Amino acid sequence: MSSAASAGQPFTTTLDEGGIVRLVWERGIAVTASLARAAMGAADELCRPTPRPMLVSMTMVSVDRPARAVFGEPSLTTRIALVGTSAVDRLIAGFVTRISKPAVPTKFFAEETAALTWLKADSHGD
Repeated sequence: MSSAASAGQPFTTTLDEGGIVRLVWERGIAVTASLARAAMGAADELCRPTPRPMLVSMTMVSVDRPARAVFGEPSLTTRIALVGTSAVDRLIAGFVTRISKPAVPTKFFAEETAALTWLKADSHGD
């Protein structure tokens, strides 16, 4: 497993043995556009040169409108699974997937196992 630089940031990014980029936000963080850009930059660094699927653990975070727009921009991810546990997480994911119109298929899951199954179904040979 490898990780991208995120020292001092409220998130971690890693590339797991299955070729999936994992972005984990600290609980309770308010994600701004600058944090979203830093996280997506770290994810792209892990993807290079091969586009990869990404799992985002977003339990108990808030995401402002400018940050949602950043998550809709093209990146080196092929699809994104958003994983959360609360109704609020589901609501935020709805804003990201329906209103911000991500550049890649993006879907919310209440459990990581289902999210990983969905991501691996479109692994593009990773």
